[in-house]
Amino acid sequence: MPTELAKAYEPKEAQAWCLDFWDKLNVGHSEPDGRKPYTIVIPPPNVTGALHMGHALNSTLQDVLIRWRRMQGYNAEWMPGTDHAGIATQAVVERRIFAEEKKTRRDIGREELVKRIWLWKDQYEKRILGQLKQMGCSADWQRTRFTLDEGCSRAVRETFFRMFRDGYIFRGKRLVNWDTHLQTSVADDETYTEDIKGGFWTFKYPVVGSNEFIRFSTTRPETMLGDTAVCVHPSDERYKHLIGKRVLIPLVNREIPIIADGQLANMELGTGCVKVTPAHDPNDYACYSRHPEIGLINILNPDGKINEAGGKYQGLERTKAREAVVKDMEALGYFEGKEDRTIPMKFSDRSKTPIEPYLSDQWFVRMGENPAASGVAKPGFAQMAMDAVTSGKVTFFPERYKNTYLEWLGEKRDWCISRQLWWGHRIPIWYTKRSEAELKQAFAGRSDVCGAWTRRTRNTWSARTTNWT
Repeated sequence: MPTELAKAYEPKEAQAWCLDFWDKLNVGHSEPDGRKPYTIVIPPPNVTGALHMGHALNSTLQDVLIRWRRMQGYNAEWMPGTDHAGIATQAVVERRIFAEEKKTRRDIGREELVKRIWLWKDQYEKRILGQLKQMGCSADWQRTRFTLDEGCSRAVRETFFRMFRDGYIFRGKRLVNWDTHLQTSVADDETYTEDIKGGFWTFKYPVVGSNEFIRFSTTRPETMLGDTAVCVHPSDERYKHLIGKRVLIPLVNREIPIIADGQLANMELGTGCVKVTPAHDPNDYACYSRHPEIGLINILNPDGKINEAGGKYQGLERTKAREAVVKDMEALGYFEGKEDRTIPMKFSDRSKTPIEPYLSDQWFVRMGENPAASGVAKPGFAQMAMDAVTSGKVTFFPERYKNTYLEWLGEKRDWCISRQLWWGHRIPIWYTKRSEAELKQAFAGRSDVCGAWTRRTRNTWSARTTNWT
């Protein structure tokens, strides 16, 4: 019986038929069969909404490559999946809950928040995968993965265990990018910088035991509450006689030393004198690492409000504390003026709120040289990644981006991997006061603890497991 053709071509009808036909034939699926493999793992899109044009371009290029290799006879495998995107997804869901119910995550609790995020994930993962299919992506849909699947979670625990055991993962108190809105640390690539209208305040501290004062300027007056030193250049004739003496912080009635550091103080800029707040500024923290005797004072709670170290300013939000500090310094006669300035401000890419440099206990991946237990240092991850490029094993197109990559990795800054979230992979670390012998006895014969225990610090253990979370 002849088939009657439609008078006009309807792309939607043709597309629906074609996608159904491909799906029944499993055109993207492959199994190992001896042919030369060619594989691509799709960079998993975040389950935070819908795909955008960048995803469309990226997926199109991958689809071109996988189809090309498939037609050449390769055993081509393009594995699709989605990313739980811990901080981004939690932030989106939290904003939605607050907009609809005026509740925070602490109002509803961890269990309820995670439950709602799973519902969000199911909805938007289906939407994202549907978009990829509508684009005609010839992926292996039978192998679709989600980054919180049991297989992925087990891989995270296994990798953490090995890196922890080998000294590439460690816990330390460091200055991190802190999102006070989400109350979590964020990585450098989760921030962006914008110029904003700000101020440049000039104050003076009295030198103890004399009638002299030392002048300094700051864009963040509230951090004076956490000052632990005042720094001058060792060659600055104006201040040489003051090095080693002490000044008084009138706001908290605390004495701090005057130190010399040529890397922090610049004789040609401003007063030539710099207040040092190691717990709230990266440059000041670097100065502290060179002069550990000055100590650190953290003046903030995780929500960005002043803590008990701020004395009478405790409980004030940062901007309110700034106003109060300036007002009080002016009343005491230690305020010398303010200039309006445009200053660079770092923001969280997740909450779009200002980032606070914050001293906190966090987990890090060691990027620099790793001192091995044998005493022979192992190359760090940053150096290994750089060597792969300089040796020609990895190439860049366009080639000019190679220099940007090498400069960025050349800093070899340890990578903060811990997040204070309720959604995502939990760090597989347990704390105990039991001895190693007691632990071995308690877990003797347990098949779910594969690799026993690895001890990195006192009472801190990591277990390689098959079914623990």
